[in-house]
Amino acid sequence: MGSTGFSWKLADHPNLPKGKLVAMIVLDGWGEAAPDKFNCIHVAETPTMDSLKNGAPDKWRLVRAHGTAVGLPTEDDMGNSEVGHNALGAGRIFAQGAKLVDLALASGKIYEDEGFNYIKESFATNTLHLIGLMSDGGVHSRLDQIQLLLKGASQRGAKKIRVHVLTDGRDVLDGSSVGFAEILEAELSDLRSKGIDAQVASGGGRMYVTMDRYENDWEVVKRGWDAQVLGEAPHKFKNAVEAIKKLREAPGANDQYLPPFVIVDDSGKPVGPIVDGDAVVTFNFRADRMTMLAQALEYDKFDKFDRVRVPKIRYAGMLQYDGELKLPNHYLVSPPLIERTSGEYLVHNGVRTFACSETVKFGHVTFFWNGNRSGYFNSELEEYVEIPSDSGITFNVQPKMKALEIGEKTRDAILSGKFDQVRVNIPNGDMVGHTGDVEATVVACKAADKAVKMIIDAVEQVGGIYVVTADHGNAEDMVKRNKKGEPILKDGQVQILTSHTLQPVPIAIGGPGLAAGVKFRKDVPSGGLANVAATVMNLHGFVAPDDYETTLIEVVD
Repeated sequence: MGSTGFSWKLADHPNLPKGKLVAMIVLDGWGEAAPDKFNCIHVAETPTMDSLKNGAPDKWRLVRAHGTAVGLPTEDDMGNSEVGHNALGAGRIFAQGAKLVDLALASGKIYEDEGFNYIKESFATNTLHLIGLMSDGGVHSRLDQIQLLLKGASQRGAKKIRVHVLTDGRDVLDGSSVGFAEILEAELSDLRSKGIDAQVASGGGRMYVTMDRYENDWEVVKRGWDAQVLGEAPHKFKNAVEAIKKLREAPGANDQYLPPFVIVDDSGKPVGPIVDGDAVVTFNFRADRMTMLAQALEYDKFDKFDRVRVPKIRYAGMLQYDGELKLPNHYLVSPPLIERTSGEYLVHNGVRTFACSETVKFGHVTFFWNGNRSGYFNSELEEYVEIPSDSGITFNVQPKMKALEIGEKTRDAILSGKFDQVRVNIPNGDMVGHTGDVEATVVACKAADKAVKMIIDAVEQVGGIYVVTADHGNAEDMVKRNKKGEPILKDGQVQILTSHTLQPVPIAIGGPGLAAGVKFRKDVPSGGLANVAATVMNLHGFVAPDDYETTLIEVVD
């Protein structure tokens, strides 16, 4: 095509051959931190990853996987699997989640767009319901955004507002929900003083109420539906602060798993069930744990549980949670449209691609990798394999998860000779790390290392190249720390960290197909996940598009 016309054709790399199989291995939740007993990666037997780290010094380095490196607002924002895989696949940095919402709120654009104007039609006669995670964790939602949305909606005609809160304790400290509820209640009280009928209507812990993902357990969503829509729950209280304090008194209670509750008036009637004509906004900006509720709110045909009553509502998400399913149909903030991802370029250039993970991270090596787009670019050149995750148990019960099955499927794909790229996510470090079970996370890391070995062994057999990296940290630091980096104690017990971290992640390259003289450059010290795409394109024998973040490798004589 001419100089102005767009072409999918990638230029050949001057010094790197085409035709070598490239295995792209992403370890989920595998950061790099100082070795101690709370660094499960350090404690675990991980001979494969150790050998990569202690091998050729110019074939292993760290890259940034949080904050601005993955499109999040600040360096205090921990990375997550969605933005991480977006960056790995897109090769460029896009404003993400919280940042998109921040921009829309700051400019007021959120109130001008189609989504808000759609829900606004309910304001004159009906209730506006806001459902989501009450937290300042910044992974799924942020309390200050809810405060701005409450103000903005009330200034634009919302007369009756009900908030359905989900307590966190996963991305923030357990017990912090009480303080968040106090902040929210103060905000609602302020609105009431201005004549707005605003209050909390229901609640529950995020892992037990509403926020399931990947269709693991629809009962979680049903518990939320019963409280939010039907106004039914086993526990009834006058306000959210009282509810959370009281429910936290039960033995073994924590924020993540609080049972559902509804707020009732003096006559014992729920103050905020969702009824015909109401407007509903799910205010989480992160998609994975809102998609199931979105289906229940949006779909006419729905058979996952008995909804009992399906109100005719105006529903919008904070963002669109699935671009391919158009779910939800209405949303307050438009997503980053990520086009020209590395996967699409490579398929256009004849690179036959295999992608595999288990259910909990399958979307990451497909949908998120491909720029928030479902399906194949070219079904003749691509094969995506999903291995069903264990369901009905927490991941620390079976910490090996499906790592070895992913390893086996990927090994077979490599040895079949049918593919030029295999791309996998090994979820253990993240999914087991989130349970806070240190011993199980050690087992998880060992299993992940075995899967990596299985894949690298196959790469060696076919003369290929491997790239091993991660999407963000988690398993490498399982304890809360003070400013000096020392574990924080509470009642003599260390405070376990269940969240992601701000740590960098490793990237290693190698394999018999790696051309002599290929090494990591020294002049990209602040490289991040978005630099990986150009690197992988180079290893396939191509030069990345000009607007991609620069490659991490060079070829020296």
